[in-house]
Amino acid sequence: MDKTIRGKAFVLADNVDTDQIIPAEHLNLNPADPLERKLFGKYALSGVPRAASGLPKGNAPFVDQGRAASEFAAIIAGRNFGCGSSREHAPLAIAEAGCHVVVAESYARIFYRNSINGGYLAPLETPDRLMEKIATGDEVEIDIEARRVTHVATGQVYRLKALGEAGDILKAGGIFEYAAKAGILGQG
Repeated sequence: MDKTIRGKAFVLADNVDTDQIIPAEHLNLNPADPLERKLFGKYALSGVPRAASGLPKGNAPFVDQGRAASEFAAIIAGRNFGCGSSREHAPLAIAEAGCHVVVAESYARIFYRNSINGGYLAPLETPDRLMEKIATGDEVEIDIEARRVTHVATGQVYRLKALGEAGDILKAGGIFEYAAKAGILGQG
């Protein structure tokens, strides 16, 4: 997990659900197969309606057609990000698209845990309504350790909540890697 991420933001609204993050028709892909795993990135956020409330500022696709990676370094969202079904493929899809941080006001618990436990991405929380202050394509700098988001063009700085012990799991690469390093896994 990088400590500082700088690049373009992809801005979403409240209540982005896991079917919008990775639509069900793509769940036949096998994340254990390296070639198929990359396809999760290609279809990341392909279920977000282009002209609907899912994109409050901007009308760009997260991943351009024909590509497997996104040009966006961070997702900025509102409340309840990752709601819906307990689809562990959702944070995987975002990470496979090359985006390893989401900043939202709040998360659905299962999305938050899947992000951490899989070591896919940092689900950072902010008390600020950033989706109303940052537009898709704006450059942001996210300093995870200093717990701040900077809107590069304006210099405005916004606070982030601490990851706490979840940060240690992300640094280890996921829950199993963390447990192995901590000596918690039994020898079998």
